Amino acid sequence: IADPVAHFKAEIDRMNAKRKADKAEAKTRRISDSTPELMLGHFPLRAVNEALGVERDLSFLQMAGGFRFSLYGLLSDLAYARAVAPCSKLKTYTEVLPQLSGANASYSLDQLYDGVAFLGKEYRKVVEIYNARVAEAFGRDTSTTYFDCTNFFFEVDLEDGLRRKGPSKENRHGPIVGMGLLLDAECIPLGLAIYPGNESEKPVMREVIGQVKRRNNMTGRTVRVADKGLNCADNVADAILEGDGYIFSKSVKQLPEPEQSWALSEDGWTDVVGEDGALRYRLKSCEGEFEYRVTARSGRKKPVKLEEKRVVTYNPKLARKQRAEIDRQVEKARRLRLSQAGRSEYGDCAKYVAFTAVDANGEEPDAKVVAALNHEAIEKARRLAGYNMIVTSEKAMPDEEVYSTYHELWRIEETFKAMKSQLDARPAFMQKDESITGHFLICYISVLLERLLQVKVLGNRFCTEEVMGFARGFRAVEVSERKYVNISKASSLIDELERMTGLPLGNYHLTKGQIDAITECSFKLPAAR
Repeated sequence: IADPVAHFKAEIDRMNAKRKADKAEAKTRRISDSTPELMLGHFPLRAVNEALGVERDLSFLQMAGGFRFSLYGLLSDLAYARAVAPCSKLKTYTEVLPQLSGANASYSLDQLYDGVAFLGKEYRKVVEIYNARVAEAFGRDTSTTYFDCTNFFFEVDLEDGLRRKGPSKENRHGPIVGMGLLLDAECIPLGLAIYPGNESEKPVMREVIGQVKRRNNMTGRTVRVADKGLNCADNVADAILEGDGYIFSKSVKQLPEPEQSWALSEDGWTDVVGEDGALRYRLKSCEGEFEYRVTARSGRKKPVKLEEKRVVTYNPKLARKQRAEIDRQVEKARRLRLSQAGRSEYGDCAKYVAFTAVDANGEEPDAKVVAALNHEAIEKARRLAGYNMIVTSEKAMPDEEVYSTYHELWRIEETFKAMKSQLDARPAFMQKDESITGHFLICYISVLLERLLQVKVLGNRFCTEEVMGFARGFRAVEVSERKYVNISKASSLIDELERMTGLPLGNYHLTKGQIDAITECSFKLPAAR
């Protein structure tokens, strides 16, 4: 350099000019193709998942697939993404994972699809792995198990593989896929089954419970709880043959006349009142031998008598709800009758209508069909409103305990609601059978982690909506290279997690180091204390 002083003065002037230009540009910062928002609401789910220690087991499972990326990382990323921002797999990969703090994402989109399909093919093994780790970390209470089925619709018209047309919960007419879900006594997911939408859900209960028992070496007795849709002779017989008990509900209107008369009589009731003195429900019970027609190995039905307790309940709140629905359907039938609507237009309210063919000379085969309200059917339906029967093998269990145990089934309905609403599990857009089961496995793992957080870590002090709402709502925005702004709404759940972890979850300003600490947060599991 001929003149070093002049040279470096010029270099300093150039650097100062660049610094001044960068400052001016920062003041007029323009939008980019990436968002500064960071999703953090999955961090407690991640902490629970890491504490379970399933990574090693899944690494052994992926050896059969020959994947060059972490199968555990893929499953975890998709389960967290499903909790914070549920959407399609393509949108998850392109939009959600880049915003998901701590996401692995060391795989391509094609590898993601291949991984989901592999997980779907091996979904029973994955559920078994998680069950073993949950039992080690927290223990499992299987003295009572809750089972129910639901189905999920697809935006397709043609049937194939698992997607078959059947009775849809949403009253849709397209192909559906069925799901059976088993919960333990604390209503934490225990088993999963995916089956074609045109198959009966009743055999699925026996399959799932038997599968869970075999895969988890469960030898103890469990009381199987399910609603009237799964109450059939073969399910009752299977419970008895496996050394288990059962609690099912049964429709009072389908009882034989002697049993129905006893159920509706005014004798033997015990009233259960609330703290305000208002009637909550009434119940009475009897014990005896009742006949079931069980399918024998030959395929024929064989009559078998079983000893059981039958508890009849009357709920005034349910009675008001059912009578209002009856009145609504009767009013609909009345309007349709006056407008001379066709029989096919009556739908559900047709059960309150009598259709007869008459003409001026009496009934004729080709006469016009005339509709009239069936007052006998209406009166019977109103008389049975609010009544329900619970049948159980647990004769020593007090009536109120039978009632309360059965009504814990609302938890499994809540789980299905969480899958369908908060996790947007339907409509599903996957096509291959293994990809479909992989999609539902991801939803299952997401719900499992949420339930463990809710029940085991937070002690059931917060409802599902609060936990799911936190997962979606806890976010931060990057305002500079090392500074973030917490845009989450204040809540009691944030306060509790802040107390448990010692992290500044309620702070408005967060540093890069604090964001990393939140992402890498770990829990000391209650069972390990």
